[in-house]
Amino acid sequence: MAWPTVDVAARKAGYERLRDDLLRIQQRIADIEVTAESPDGLVSATVVKRGELTELRLDPRVYRSPDSKALAKAIVATIQDAVEQAREKLFDITRDYLPSDAKFDETDVDTGPFMHQLDKQIEGA
Repeated sequence: MAWPTVDVAARKAGYERLRDDLLRIQQRIADIEVTAESPDGLVSATVVKRGELTELRLDPRVYRSPDSKALAKAIVATIQDAVEQAREKLFDITRDYLPSDAKFDETDVDTGPFMHQLDKQIEGA
């Protein structure tokens, strides 16, 4: 029985390209920073990378209203908005490594792109 021939140099070059791509993606992800603001402008939240909160700003006017539940709701909604925007940027960065029919709401951008590329490497595509 003959074993299939493997072009080791080509395979190595493919893995090196994938590694270089992953390093570029890693840097672009590290550069993600998004700030969202509440509709009334009293709350702003800044997130980085995959949505890690780095800054929360409350305008001093928030203390004019004693409604702590409304304030908490505004803070959470503003943070969620910033995280969603960061996820959209992450999706855009990884888009070239996803199947062509990938949709934002259905894609795990943390692992999806890389699993797709590894599958292609394994299949020899």
